[in-house]
Amino acid sequence: MSTVVDERVTDEIEALKAILLDDELNIVHNDRGELESIETIVFPSTGEDSQSQYVCVRLIVKLLQGYPDTTPIVYLRNPRGLDEETVNQIQSDVDTKCRDFVGQPVMFELIELVREHLTRSNLPTGQCAVCLYGFHEGDEFTKTECYHHFHSHCLAAHVAAAERYYREEQEKLPLWQQDTSNKFQALCPVCRESINCDVDSLVGAPPPIDVEAASGFAVSQDLLEMQHQMAKLFLRQQRRGGIIDLEAEGVKLLVMTEDDSNDTIEQSNSSESNAIASQSTSMDKPVIIPERPKIKSTPTVPEFVRNVMGSSAGAGSGEFHVYRHLRRKEYSRQKYIQEKGQRELLDKEYHERLEENKKLADATTAKKRAKRLKRKEKFKQKKFKINNSMNNQEENSDETDDDNQCSDDDKDEKLNVPHVEEL
Repeated sequence: MSTVVDERVTDEIEALKAILLDDELNIVHNDRGELESIETIVFPSTGEDSQSQYVCVRLIVKLLQGYPDTTPIVYLRNPRGLDEETVNQIQSDVDTKCRDFVGQPVMFELIELVREHLTRSNLPTGQCAVCLYGFHEGDEFTKTECYHHFHSHCLAAHVAAAERYYREEQEKLPLWQQDTSNKFQALCPVCRESINCDVDSLVGAPPPIDVEAASGFAVSQDLLEMQHQMAKLFLRQQRRGGIIDLEAEGVKLLVMTEDDSNDTIEQSNSSESNAIASQSTSMDKPVIIPERPKIKSTPTVPEFVRNVMGSSAGAGSGEFHVYRHLRRKEYSRQKYIQEKGQRELLDKEYHERLEENKKLADATTAKKRAKRLKRKEKFKQKKFKINNSMNNQEENSDETDDDNQCSDDDKDEKLNVPHVEEL
């Protein structure tokens, strides 16, 4: 049975690779090489006009053991231009489709189902993160590279305010700290990704319909009750010392009289003597050396900002300073990331240089070792030849002595010299 399942899954993957592009399909395997999940980004059907695609979603299908005889788990991640109701409806239809197709491959059917939903909902259904109003027929909106949507009028006001604030901050710096090469880069108000937009063309867009039709601001009863509760909370924090009044702190004075000064001097002398005595009695007490401060971790950016405080569209908003603070915090985070990247680059270069020096030293050592071994081997061979020559000479000398003795005996026999016994 496992062979049949593997063949069906293999055929499904080959069909998906033939239909989708390589950058649209991501096949994930686990450590054992088994198929774990299939991911793809689904766009609405608009023919070849990619500029008319205003919504998208990442489809992740986690394949359980025994697929396709078991129901896979489907996730919808990073929906762009879709509200929660539409995403929940797509998720419900996808789960139903998985249950209906148990026993056969369902990946292609899921992609087509999600694409049909996106084609029907190919208009942004959320809210503009700048003005917090929705999109209606007749509104001019802009889609960024990260598939976030804003009213053209609101995005132009946001980018213009961000650039103006950037210029003001640069002018506050000394001339030697101003970086003229670092140009202003607009960021998405939602995900903080870099975006490219023509502010001159967006400025001429009309304001949103809801902004034009909005009634004048009036203080409601709920707002008055909330203001009363916040006033009570402010007084409570002030009594407990949770709020510091800078003006009151600046005018504090220390008043001392002559009688009190003598007492104060005596008290200070006694406290100093007590401190010296306590130090002398605790000479054997171990000293705790504090650890070095650790490097701060990189600040994280939330995946989706649901509550955007303030905007550049509301020029008179009381919360605009909060927006500026968040933006300043984001700039500092980007600066920290750049400095961290520079440190990591320098560390990498340093370790690469150490590795190169180590390899060079190892090569030099190996070369010298080879020369030393070669010299040693030559010396051994030379010594061996000398020993062999000396042994050969000794053997030749012994043979010569034996030959000489044999020749003397032969001469005596030929001359018939009588021995002493015969005489």
